[in-house]
Amino acid sequence: MRSEGVLLGEWGPNRKGWRARLAPGSVLRRLDWPLLGAALALSLLGAVLVYSATKGRAQLTGGDPYAFLVRHVLNTAIGIALAAGAVWLGPRRLRGLVPGLYGVTLLLLVLVLTPAGSTINGSRRWIMVGGMSIQPAEFAKVTIVLAMALLLATKVDARDRQRPDNHSVLGTLAVAGVPALLILLTPDLGQFMGVGVIVLGVLLASGASARWVTALLGAGVLGAVAVWQLHLLDQYQVNRFAAFADPALDPSGVGYNTSQARIAIGAGGLLGQGLFHGAQTNGQFVPEQQTDFVFSVAGEELGFVGAGSLIVLFGVVLWRALRIARACPNLYGTVVAAGVVAWLAFQTFENIGMNLGIMPVTGLPLPFVSYGGSSMFADWVAVGILQGIRLQRPPSV
Repeated sequence: MRSEGVLLGEWGPNRKGWRARLAPGSVLRRLDWPLLGAALALSLLGAVLVYSATKGRAQLTGGDPYAFLVRHVLNTAIGIALAAGAVWLGPRRLRGLVPGLYGVTLLLLVLVLTPAGSTINGSRRWIMVGGMSIQPAEFAKVTIVLAMALLLATKVDARDRQRPDNHSVLGTLAVAGVPALLILLTPDLGQFMGVGVIVLGVLLASGASARWVTALLGAGVLGAVAVWQLHLLDQYQVNRFAAFADPALDPSGVGYNTSQARIAIGAGGLLGQGLFHGAQTNGQFVPEQQTDFVFSVAGEELGFVGAGSLIVLFGVVLWRALRIARACPNLYGTVVAAGVVAWLAFQTFENIGMNLGIMPVTGLPLPFVSYGGSSMFADWVAVGILQGIRLQRPPSV
């Protein structure tokens, strides 16, 4: 049976040596700095893009052009502090907190559906706390990844099984399914799709039978057909899919956002119109540009080179996360890292895709870049969890 130290993410029975390796100086040396640097660069670049998108919108800023810039920087600082907390806790302590975190997550998702929830743009997704809006679905992704990993990896890390058995997989699907259903009821189709991608990524990384993945894909297709045929989508969601299928359907109505975003990106050319000089951005033609369509600011003002550099930074984040998953000494850490990769990869592709018109509009923010406290906090917590997993490795690995 595998030693307790390996199971809990330590390197052996020499606890004094383990603590020495986790001394502050050692931790700083052994952090994944390319991952940290790329995430920080994305957040700071996001601050500039958010400022450009909001500085002239007095109805949003209340007359203070720096309002959203200050909040974005503050959200980033809080997110980094949360990441540091996740590193300090480490995989071992996080495993013990999973049941409590899962319970709190379900409670918050239920509260969204009650009168305590706030409705914005036809969707009830937020809870107002002290004048600040919190979106529980963002934090639910962190909890779902941790809970699924715990169920799938416990027996394997203890060497009781070579791979997750059917009971573990069924329990995992149930654990992910309950919050996913609550998210769908808000309704938040984008976050629901994101949870589905996380489940697939986690199952693939865990080594579960391929039959489960095939069955899950089949169930997803059948579920999508059933939702469409039974008219379970809200009308605005149907309109978004219709506009995606036919961009010329209603360019001044439901297709207006994506149409203006594509115009902005196309106008940027190779090098862009210059930071803070985008005609579409300054003219306030693109709605929700600081959140859903922040990528259009990069495309217009920084051009193909600037927007491409943004994508390269996301590539660095995903590459380093995959390296952490591959090098992890236990299945739990591997599955958690893979779940984070699936989450960030899908959300990045979906957001940039809806700006380019190759994906339907779902309201998913661009990780680290879009304005929003809940999404920024969740993204940085994910970075902290990845760093904690990396610190499990011996210095020689």
